[in-house]
Amino acid sequence: MSLWTPDGEHEVPRDQPASAPAAEEMTGGIPGAPSLEDLSPEERAQAEAMAAELAEARERLADTPSSMVVANHAMGLYELGAIHLSNDPPNLSEAKVAIDAMAAIVDALPGRLGEHEETLHAARAQIQMAFVELSTQADNT
Repeated sequence: MSLWTPDGEHEVPRDQPASAPAAEEMTGGIPGAPSLEDLSPEERAQAEAMAAELAEARERLADTPSSMVVANHAMGLYELGAIHLSNDPPNLSEAKVAIDAMAAIVDALPGRLGEHEETLHAARAQIQMAFVELSTQADNT
């Protein structure tokens, strides 16, 4: 099995359990990044603590239902659209991108967004109505 990263494909052995990335892995492959040998003992301890925190965050995320994470991202798109709509004047083209992205997620996953699906549909309808209202106002000015 392999894992794609911005650095490229990396083979992931199936017979080894997932573990916290070593601090060395945090800088591996990044041009200009210091090696662990270049770090002071305090900096190295900090890098290792960061790697452990990252591993814990990944574990928590792996334990979270995907529907909840996707719903959270969809609501982030709602918020992004609302920010652009609340500008004076509203930035309708940027708001439309965020609103359309949210709608694409909601429309593509019917019945798969769990307990958050109804809220997402209502939020999408609300932000779309706000967009139409502000678009109409902009056209009349």
